[in-house]
Amino acid sequence: MSLYSLAPPSLYRNPWAKADAWRRHPVFQQRNMLSKMFPGFGVAVVAFTTYVVAEKLFFPEESHHH
Repeated sequence: MSLYSLAPPSLYRNPWAKADAWRRHPVFQQRNMLSKMFPGFGVAVVAFTTYVVAEKLFFPEESHHH
């Protein structure tokens, strides 16, 4: 049995398949696009969280104010 006998008839083939192939390329996937939109966001979140935790641990708020 050849591969051509398993293929659907040409009547059902999409003539625009090659033109639309770029839409399914991994570069254009939704998750990849969102991660490229904010390249330093993850690092910034970790740095800010570390800063806030360090400030609360090493410089506690004093109860009296002027």
